[in-house]
Amino acid sequence: MTDSHDQLPDPECAPLIKKPAGGTPPLVTTVQGILEWCARVKADEDLAIDVERASSYRYSAKAYLVQIKTEAAGILLLDPLACQLPGTFTDIMNSHPWILHASRQDLPSLAMLGLEPVALFDTEVAARLLGLPKVSLGALTEELLEVRLAKEHSSANWSKRPLPESWLDYAALDVEYLAELKTVLTRMLDDAHKTSWAREEFAFEAMFAHPEVPDEPWRGLHGLGQLKSPLQLAVARSMWERRDAIARNADVAPFMVLRDKALVAMAKASSKGRQEFDNAAPKNLKHREQWWRCVREARELPRVHLPSKRDLGPYPNHRSWSRRYPEVLEAYKQVREGLLTRAEELHMPVENLISPGHMRHWVWNHFSAEAEHRIPHASPEQIVQELEAVGARPWQAAQVTPAIIESLRSYARSRG
Repeated sequence: MTDSHDQLPDPECAPLIKKPAGGTPPLVTTVQGILEWCARVKADEDLAIDVERASSYRYSAKAYLVQIKTEAAGILLLDPLACQLPGTFTDIMNSHPWILHASRQDLPSLAMLGLEPVALFDTEVAARLLGLPKVSLGALTEELLEVRLAKEHSSANWSKRPLPESWLDYAALDVEYLAELKTVLTRMLDDAHKTSWAREEFAFEAMFAHPEVPDEPWRGLHGLGQLKSPLQLAVARSMWERRDAIARNADVAPFMVLRDKALVAMAKASSKGRQEFDNAAPKNLKHREQWWRCVREARELPRVHLPSKRDLGPYPNHRSWSRRYPEVLEAYKQVREGLLTRAEELHMPVENLISPGHMRHWVWNHFSAEAEHRIPHASPEQIVQELEAVGARPWQAAQVTPAIIESLRSYARSRG
């Protein structure tokens, strides 16, 4: 197998690119401008696509700028909020293959506009499969194309209008080299015999156009583990819901209303009374009475309606395994060692070989007390089927199963 790092360009003297080769086109805000670009698109072209959002400033994940490039049509910088997207544009977008970098971030925003790929190529995912040391767009263009991109506005507020010219330059560069990157990465995937794996990964990424919404999104609060009582959790839930409503109505990012750290600290202090609650709040917090109302509302709940600290999901939180399920953790560590070795052989990060969550799920199903008797009878075919059942892609299940079998043998030997 050819090493994916052989014969790469030397990026040491890569020039700094500040604008696309053909110049930065003006921002398109009219149906006529969109249709003029559509008229130049050829039927068999890939669409290199990127999206700029304002997630650090706005509540919504909607697109405030869409960048598209084809060889024939050139670059389109589209303000998707300025006009109704014509059907001709939507038809082109939804019938051509896409090239994106880190597609999982952009697909939901594009789906909100009614745009979904018939097929996609993700340059970041390809780079991860190849085990490249750095997988950001700038790092890939520098390593593979000997081009350094001027990357200065990644955290800008893209909901701002008018958009500065330097921002449009930056945005246009995000699609300028995607087709060239695809060409290089496709060759490297072929050389590494990973093309079929990439196709499975790209199909998996396309599913994130419509990400699942968790049943209890408030449990995503950072630091929630600091809260020990059901009442504290109920206060945190009530405050999260209040914050979410404020942020949605004002169209601002939730952290701009109240940061997670402060929210959790206030919920924790609420059990000690109003004074401690106020002391835990940021000094500049507005409308303190409405936040204290969240505490009162939580205290009025019947005990049966208080949230619990119970483990959610298909297996208990893995952070509790060392304390509550040491035998399961021992088995997981044994399997993990085998996976690390296999990932090294395949020149890719272990988390791309298989998701840690999928592997923990499988280990829990086999090594928890109620399932332990099944372990000696797990055949390769059964392991493959079970891994796919918990979410692994077929190529992943096929590649990790031999390592798992060897790990099970080592585990059995270690236990006599």
